[in-house]
This record gives sequence, structure tokens and C-alpha cells, in this order.
Amino acid sequence: MNVLNRNINNIFFIFALSHLIIWTLVPSLTNKNLPLDIIEALAWGSNLDWGFNKHPPMSAFFPEVFFQIFGAQDWVYYLLSQIFVLIAFYIVFKLANEILRNIKLSLISVLLLESIYFYNYTTPEFNVNVCQLPFWSLVVYYSWKIYETKEIQFKDCFLIGLFAALGFLSKYLFIYLLVSIDLLFIYLIFIKKTKKFDFKYLITLEVFIVLLVPHLVWLFNNDFITILYGLKRTGLEGSGILDHIKYPTIFLFKQIGILIPFLFLIY
Repeated sequence: MNVLNRNINNIFFIFALSHLIIWTLVPSLTNKNLPLDIIEALAWGSNLDWGFNKHPPMSAFFPEVFFQIFGAQDWVYYLLSQIFVLIAFYIVFKLANEILRNIKLSLISVLLLESIYFYNYTTPEFNVNVCQLPFWSLVVYYSWKIYETKEIQFKDCFLIGLFAALGFLSKYLFIYLLVSIDLLFIYLIFIKKTKKFDFKYLITLEVFIVLLVPHLVWLFNNDFITILYGLKRTGLEGSGILDHIKYPTIFLFKQIGILIPFLFLIY
């Protein structure tokens, strides 16, 4: 079993390294310019703030860190994107192994993710979607640890609050994940009563709120410009009743098309 585990781990790291090299090298050699979202993030990063007109600050913060270290080299920002993707892959690999107790299935879980469009073709463009990937997986992983263990650890609660804040500061839609997890724990504690309430849970909320305070202050001082931008992008003002049927239908079929390789592999 130890030999099998070691072999599967080796396969995973070979896969991860291959992904890193391919999706860093190919856009570096074929793209004449950086994608627009990266250029925009670098422009924001040159004057870092706690938010920008379109998005919260994290998607600009990380490119700026890499710019300060490596300078204006295009391949660096493709590498940055793949580092974020691989962190997500690694956490999924660990989480799947803890849930399924089968390292083969853990590897398959990651390979299935690789077949999804948003984990391969679109990843060279570092943007808010790529930026939030590792934080999604990390929040789910440490939430699972709290769910599984009888003794709630301060460290796990702190890390959930930390990664939840970083995820939210990457993209506001991260709140969907947080609400889902909160509703699940409320159900388990107060309705199903399979978990006991522990005041350590509040550490998560405290850390999350404290880390969000600077951004909330920035939002207030800038008339909630990022939220208004998001509302304008919805196009609600000029939409009709049929649009509420038309566009969700188009979206649904697009997602099904994107997931065809994933569904085929599962089959």
C-alpha cells in the first residue's frame, strides 16, 4: 500500500509539473501581449489600494508582488496563474483522499478537474476567477476538517477566516461558498444536531470581518463603486421578461458544452 501511495503521489506531481510547464510555456511562446485582465491588474498594482473600480484588491496584489520580484517579464504572470491552479489541485487531491480514503480516486478527482475548461484553457489569464481558486479549495478543506474532528482546533478556524477573507477580496461571488458552508453547519448544529456548537466557530467570523474592514472602509469612501459596477454589468435596466428565460438558457447550454469532456470522463 505504501508503494502504491508513493507511485500515485509521483504520478500526481508529474501531472502537476506537466500542467505547470505546458500552460506557462505555451502562452509565453504564442501570445504577443499579455491578456487584458493581467495588464489591468498590473496597472492597478502600480498604485495598490484596498479596492478598484471593478474588483476588490487581491487580483491586483499578487501580480504586483510578482512584478516587484521578477519585473516586466510576461512568462512570470502565466506562471503566477498556474501556481494558483496547482494549489487548488493539491488541496483537492488531499481533500479527496481524506473523504474517499482511496488515493487512486483522489488522483482521478484532480484529473477530472483538469478536463474542465476553466482549469486549463482560460488559466493563463490571471484574473479574479483564477485568483479565487486556491481559496475556494482551502476554505472547503479546513471546513471539512472541522466537520470531521471532534475537537475543534483554533488553527483550523483561523485559517478558514483567513482564506475566506482572501477569497472574498478576490471576487465578491465567493460569498456563495461561505453562505453554503454556514447554512450546512447551522443545519448540522441546530436542526440535525449531529454537531455541537463551539465558540471557536466564532473565530472564523472574527478573522473574516477584521480582514475585511479596510476594504469595507474603502468601499464606503468610494461610494461602493465595485458593487455599482457589478450591477451595471447585469444590464437589468434594459432587460425584458423574455431575457430572464433567454440568457439563463444560453448560459445553461454553454456550461453543458464546456462540461462535455468532464461528463465523458466520468461516464
